[in-house]
Amino acid sequence: MANTTASVIGTTERSEALRAAGIALILGLGLVFLTGFAYPEVIHNAAHDTRHSLSFPCH
Repeated sequence: MANTTASVIGTTERSEALRAAGIALILGLGLVFLTGFAYPEVIHNAAHDTRHSLSFPCH
């Protein structure tokens, strides 16, 4: 009975890891495509505002 429980736990952990990897892949691809089709000024302004909000000097 202990072996059955161990295999169920291993399968559950693996499925959760695969689900997390899939979500990360979808979010990453979405970010790449959204940035790829955005105007250069929009990307620059977003990065610029982010640097300022983090108190990082950029000028």
